[in-house]
Amino acid sequence: MGDDDYDYLFKVVIIGDSGVGKSNIFTRFMRNEFALDSKSTIGVEFSAKNIPVKDRVVKAQVWDTAGQERFQALAKSYYRGAVGCLLVYDISNYESFKHVDKWLRQVKDSAEPHLVTLLIGNKSDLEEKRAVKQEEALEYAEKHGMGFIETSAKDDVNIQTAFTKLVTEIYTVLEEQEDDGDNNKVEVPEQEGKTKSTSGGESVQLTTKKHQANNDNSGCPC
Repeated sequence: MGDDDYDYLFKVVIIGDSGVGKSNIFTRFMRNEFALDSKSTIGVEFSAKNIPVKDRVVKAQVWDTAGQERFQALAKSYYRGAVGCLLVYDISNYESFKHVDKWLRQVKDSAEPHLVTLLIGNKSDLEEKRAVKQEEALEYAEKHGMGFIETSAKDDVNIQTAFTKLVTEIYTVLEEQEDDGDNNKVEVPEQEGKTKSTSGGESVQLTTKKHQANNDNSGCPC
């Protein structure tokens, strides 16, 4: 299957405190790589990967955002058009879990109304240093209408599962919108499929490829 063989393009952002492992989740999913001494993301990095969902193929365009305080104002602009969010904390760092509320409010202020969010407790390989109980995280996720999963980018545990779970839920919401005739639009960057640090980019409406081909000047109702 080629990179251009897809039916839908979904913009997904990865958010959370600096040091929780967002970039390692990103690189493990995209390239099956892990760097123990990886540096903090400066600005935003994005790339795309196809995921089969039911009888369709979704290209997930994933944006890894900086978690440092000084980059948060910049990161907000990249939430626009996101239909999915991986909200990450470190299971060995309770402060990162306490800050989940802040990140959730921030992304909901800028992303699409139908944003689907998955809460991720990363670094499950640090069980002996656990500071956040699974039960507490699950209770928080249920309270806010989110899914929940624990992952380890280091040991490659549940990384693919997390992205597949999120994209499948987005697709389910999309199906419901189409059945209901919901015409809300979302945006994704024009330069999909490239990995780089970036400070901007043109946007296009999320659409099926078939609709793009037949309607060059308009977006698909999604």
